[in-house]
Amino acid sequence: MQTYFTPSPGELHDRGSSARAGLEFLYRPASNAQESHSSRLADFITLMKPRVMSLAVFTALVGLMIAPVHLDPLLRIVAIIAIAAGAGAAGALNMWGDADVDAVMARTAGRPIPRGTISRGEALAFGLVLAAGAVAVLGCVLNVGAAALLAFAIFFYVVVYTAWLKRRTPQNIVIGGAAGALPPVIGWAAATGDVALEPIILFLIILLWTPPHFWALSLNRADDYARAGIPMLPVVAGRAATTRQILIYSVLLVPVSMLPWALGFAGTIYAAAAIVCGAVLVVLAVQLCRSAEADRRAAHRLFAFSILYLFVLFAALLPGNSGNRPPSVFSLHAAPAAAASVQAGLHPHPVGIARMSATPGADEV
Repeated sequence: MQTYFTPSPGELHDRGSSARAGLEFLYRPASNAQESHSSRLADFITLMKPRVMSLAVFTALVGLMIAPVHLDPLLRIVAIIAIAAGAGAAGALNMWGDADVDAVMARTAGRPIPRGTISRGEALAFGLVLAAGAVAVLGCVLNVGAAALLAFAIFFYVVVYTAWLKRRTPQNIVIGGAAGALPPVIGWAAATGDVALEPIILFLIILLWTPPHFWALSLNRADDYARAGIPMLPVVAGRAATTRQILIYSVLLVPVSMLPWALGFAGTIYAAAAIVCGAVLVVLAVQLCRSAEADRRAAHRLFAFSILYLFVLFAALLPGNSGNRPPSVFSLHAAPAAAASVQAGLHPHPVGIARMSATPGADEV
């Protein structure tokens, strides 16, 4: 005769608890996996230095928007996405190259590689794939010239600045700033396939803006850089020399920032913004020079305002200047075109005109 065991209420409670625990165990890995995937995605986004990337993308967008070309909106979107991906790739490769010093510095110790959430190999692969994809898309969809400039900017930032200049000279920011100054040139080239004086002036503005911006930050991080063995100017030359250099570059930036208005590709809104922002920057630089050694606020104020300065200056270029101007007279191809026009005027014979129109220019072949 078969007998059945009837569990007591206490045993039923224990079994129910065990069942619930088993169910929780079954579902917990999926939840943890989802959280892990979200966390890793956030880490890969952090690798791309989104704050630095956003400023680079904005200046590239301005360069693209003020170019004298009516570019299809879809092509503009593709160009900006490609430039953003290229900037993100440079950031990821920079973190890969700087992983050893990032682990030593308090400001960067929380980055994904020092924390161990992303390996150096993963960062390298991610950066290379992103860089190759960005350059390929920009070259295939827009033009090879813009793609070449983007590739050069990534190379300069990763190899020339990160691997070489940053660890060897206190002028690392001055020279290495060229990589961060190229986005408006890349944006212009993406729209026109050419490089002209206008984007080169924007390049010079960012190049002169970079030392005051970054040295103001490094003044309050001098101990960090010294511990990591990075010869930033405040570490090598001291606070007084650094603040003088910040003032010199801030003063030099004012007349250069007025060139877009002086050359006629920026209006009165831009001129007013350049004068006001330039004056504020110089005043903050003077205050920094006069501040006490222990005063960290003056350097922080200048650093924070420098970000606003660049944003306002480039935003002021946009009103009335969005692709509706005539072709740039400062273009590298403008001189041959102007010479052809003069020649046509001097020889208005129909045969001469026919011969000229039948011969394609170098950029038409």
